[in-house]
Amino acid sequence: MRFIIDGYNLLHAGRSGPQRGNGDLQGERERLIDRLAAYRRKKQCEMTVVFDGWQGGWVTEGRDRQKGIDLIFSKLGEKADEVIKRMVQEQGSAAVVVTSDREVSQFSERLSVSVIPSEQFLARITERILPSSPKGDIPVESERGEKKKGPSRRLSKKERRKRSVLNKL
Repeated sequence: MRFIIDGYNLLHAGRSGPQRGNGDLQGERERLIDRLAAYRRKKQCEMTVVFDGWQGGWVTEGRDRQKGIDLIFSKLGEKADEVIKRMVQEQGSAAVVVTSDREVSQFSERLSVSVIPSEQFLARITERILPSSPKGDIPVESERGEKKKGPSRRLSKKERRKRSVLNKL
């Protein structure tokens, strides 16, 4: 499984307003990469984290590899969303996109690529990398209602695919 992660979206997941400090952005990126690397060691998966560089980046796209994680900084004038969309088209359904950006989510889902909201992914990896946490499987609701049967009670294909990916995390 290959994760394509919207870096700053995941970095700011669950925070709002005053909590979104601009103080030590480099330090926050490093801590995020450390957490992702710890998760990657446990689950043996590939990860690519895409960060915005469109306002203050380089003329060319920056690529790096730290702690087993591929890092991409979009070039000056290009948003990370565009890089993620390009990667989704290249990877196809073999990838899983981690973002809370509506436009990227809709684009990915149109190409049958699973999307996990940043907040859910962050909570899930936090459960997995903390040694004191329990196994942490997400309780999955039954796919059909308790009384009624038939396709009207079945989850959509998109929702079933998302739950399948979440259970693999």
